[in-house]
Amino acid sequence: MRYMLGVVALMAVVATVNLSYAATEEPGEYLDRRTEIWNLFFRMMVVAFTIGAVVSGTLIWLIWRFRESHPKAKPTKYEGVDW
Repeated sequence: MRYMLGVVALMAVVATVNLSYAATEEPGEYLDRRTEIWNLFFRMMVVAFTIGAVVSGTLIWLIWRFRESHPKAKPTKYEGVDW
């Protein structure tokens, strides 16, 4: 989890540095801030949806795998042998 937060923070820092260097280029070029902000928003949303899909898939798999009616389900030593 810490790794993912680091990646997202690094992406934000790289985008910010890219914008700051783009603003100091020759005066003939202009920067459309709306486009850059939308691009950053779109990138972050792609990352958020990807992480959300992975987490949701993992939860669904865990719930399906460790349900009580699973054929390979065995009681743990804390649950006893009432089955």
